[in-house]
Amino acid sequence: MEEIAQKAKPKTFTDVMRGLFKGILDPIGGFLNRLGVTPNMMTMLGLIGNMVGAWFLAQGNMVLGGVFVVVCTPFDALDGTMARLRGEASEFGAFVDSVTDRYSELFILGGLLYHFLQINDLLSAMAVYIAAAGSVLVSYVKARADSLNFDANTGILTRLERYLVLAPLLVLNLPSIAVWIVAVLANVTALQRFWKVRQQARRSH
Repeated sequence: MEEIAQKAKPKTFTDVMRGLFKGILDPIGGFLNRLGVTPNMMTMLGLIGNMVGAWFLAQGNMVLGGVFVVVCTPFDALDGTMARLRGEASEFGAFVDSVTDRYSELFILGGLLYHFLQINDLLSAMAVYIAAAGSVLVSYVKARADSLNFDANTGILTRLERYLVLAPLLVLNLPSIAVWIVAVLANVTALQRFWKVRQQARRSH
């Protein structure tokens, strides 16, 4: 009965998006593999691209910084796709990918924090801090839950959704709105995951 319940577990938004774009990502990933591009190269390109985008954000160039974020976002999906197609998918590769994702997001938020401090917008700077804390907690709660054999794969604003909020609003030069949305909903997501684990813990006793 428990196995049936696990199989029927609802898919997250990220799972749905991966399924929808599999037919696009696989041919692109295969093409890049044939060119000699490795999954690790793609991971590092995504990180470097987001660092460049963060530098533009720090200078107040939201549009160009946002464009870099938009362009680099698919790299995260491509490196995993390329590793799978090469038969090189591994737990360590997924670990490295996850760590670089966290760095990319924090670089972006760091660029925004610098910009807001430069223009003396302390309220938006505080929003960036809250957004960064929420983003880290979303990942931490899931990682800690996984280590204790709980399922915390839920929430309104996981990493993909955060990028889908940040990237277009940065391109539209609306950074304050972007960080406030992430600040609020990332922390809501962390609490959703905490609550889900709490319910499972109560049922197990």
